[in-house]
Amino acid sequence: MVTVKIERLGELFSGPGGIALGAHYAADKNGVHLEHAWANDYDADSVGTYLKNIPGASESSVICSDVRDLDFSEMSQITGLAFGFPCNDFSLVGEQKGVRGNYGPLYRSGVEALKALSPNWFVAENVGGIRSANEGNSFAQILSELSAAGNAGYQLTPHLYRFEQYGVPQARHRVVIVGISNSLGLKFEPPSGAPFKDLDVSVRSALESPPIPASASNNELTNQHPRVVARLEAIAPGKNAFNSGLPEELQLNVKGARLSQIYRRLHPDKPSYTVTGSGGGGTHVYHWEKPRALTNRERARIQTFPDNFQFVGGKGSVRRQIGMAVPVKGAEVIFDALFKTLNGVAYPTTSPNLESFHQQAMRLLERLDFD
Repeated sequence: MVTVKIERLGELFSGPGGIALGAHYAADKNGVHLEHAWANDYDADSVGTYLKNIPGASESSVICSDVRDLDFSEMSQITGLAFGFPCNDFSLVGEQKGVRGNYGPLYRSGVEALKALSPNWFVAENVGGIRSANEGNSFAQILSELSAAGNAGYQLTPHLYRFEQYGVPQARHRVVIVGISNSLGLKFEPPSGAPFKDLDVSVRSALESPPIPASASNNELTNQHPRVVARLEAIAPGKNAFNSGLPEELQLNVKGARLSQIYRRLHPDKPSYTVTGSGGGGTHVYHWEKPRALTNRERARIQTFPDNFQFVGGKGSVRRQIGMAVPVKGAEVIFDALFKTLNGVAYPTTSPNLESFHQQAMRLLERLDFD
């Protein structure tokens, strides 16, 4: 008789559910019964999307509120916690205020949940820029607090995942910290990208193989201004508004920094550049052949959401949800390795590429006072 292992997942900053769905896919492959315990997000549309798509989610278990208003002592017990804490203050596109910003300190909600509930494991996600915010001090502080949380503390494995190396058709690079309670005596190793090296991660394949069904939701076209259409027609695949030699009448009147993503058209034979959830004109990700922005369903495909995943809200809200999410396939790969670790099953691994930084950060903490 095969014993099915039960894991109970709690989630903060849950967004539309990219992490949760990937975790469920991984659980199904590993003989794990993953139960949704509870989730939290402050955005009502994201909560609506999560409720519509994530197994076990209910109006009583998915809490729409500011994370700082939660009382973790009243939350049901969990064996695992996931939290993709806000990246605004860690992104390389910005001031990198880190833990000194408005959003940076929100990682502490994850720390408080770990202290109150002491789950066996956690998965925390943020942008690659978290490593350098506040000259690396912010990341050092976060690692220190996470490692000391819970009843026994956690063995941490921070790693910079380049998701295009794991079957995701997008150059999306994120730091993911996996922690396993010291009481279990286990250490997580990042999965190798070798099993995925022969996969086609081009955007052409992502968007056309198979074609998006006519019945798919969230697939409305953007009404592009004629000037935008003319500008896109003058930009070659893989190029942007600043390196395409645009005629003067189509050039942008921009001073200062010139972001390479502005009106950048996808290259059909390469992974997409990073899909974002915010930004004005020129930031909506543009088709390589058709002079238009991608639809939300096309963005969702690049983020590896299935076509039957239904997003709640208007076009702008759905765009934000998709851009802020963790790619489903990326989450699945990490949770697959995590569940294998917990079950004592071997899998191809790679060395943690943040190990040396982790060691430097811990040494730095010995000299700093963050009180």
